[in-house]
Amino acid sequence: MKRSNRLVVLTDFFLENPRKHIQLPYFVELCGTTKSSISEDLDIIDTVLEEQGLGYLQRSTGAGGGVKYIPEFDVNRSELFVEELRQKLMDSNRILPGGYLYMSDLLGDPKIVREIGRVFASAFSKLDIDVVMTVATKGIPLAYAVASFLNVPVVIARRDPKVTEGSSVSINYVSGSSRKIQTMVLTKRSLKDGANVCIVDDFMKAGGTINGMISLLAEFNAHVKAIGVLAEADDEDEERVVTNYTSLVKISRVDMLRKTIEIQPGNIASL
Repeated sequence: MKRSNRLVVLTDFFLENPRKHIQLPYFVELCGTTKSSISEDLDIIDTVLEEQGLGYLQRSTGAGGGVKYIPEFDVNRSELFVEELRQKLMDSNRILPGGYLYMSDLLGDPKIVREIGRVFASAFSKLDIDVVMTVATKGIPLAYAVASFLNVPVVIARRDPKVTEGSSVSINYVSGSSRKIQTMVLTKRSLKDGANVCIVDDFMKAGGTINGMISLLAEFNAHVKAIGVLAEADDEDEERVVTNYTSLVKISRVDMLRKTIEIQPGNIASL
């Protein structure tokens, strides 16, 4: 296989299999070439990935040595995307009764959702994560986007048990916004004992729902390694029950009379 062909094949493999450790003999057989040629190809790919702000190749030596692609958005590209997201959300037509913002169009746009997933995965790329968790329903597309870059499965906590999922664990929690007692359920087969989990959600006000997921994960002896939220509300009247999280944007103020929205970059800008 010619070098130009090998570069396409190898790049496609890495983009489709992020964070997957592969030994060099696999690529030698795949491309029908030598180990030294593969090493040179990897140097080229690694350089281009870093120049384009798409991540890098992490290589290891020794008997079990190999290579894996770590997707990591360039800081400038992340900031640019967050700014574009902020501008979209400040459209006054998004204001809903009660001071909420309409975001379903963004969560339904595959390109935007994928970029959100890439930004979160970049922020969490150094962490040892086994699974991404969210609660039904709006956080589901975000969770799958993040999981695709971290190359891990997704588990979904639901409001009620599904007979098709077998036995489950349920907990009661206090919703941060409504202060109501609600139920959250997770099937026993969906999560291994002691798993490292990344929680993803679309919106956080006081953090009651995320705190409920944390309590549910405790029943599985799971470890919460990261929490990512698309948008957080900056509400001084609400006591936040979750403090260790990463957000993309912060909704500072929604003025329904003047039809204005103030949105700031989230705390990801300070990471």
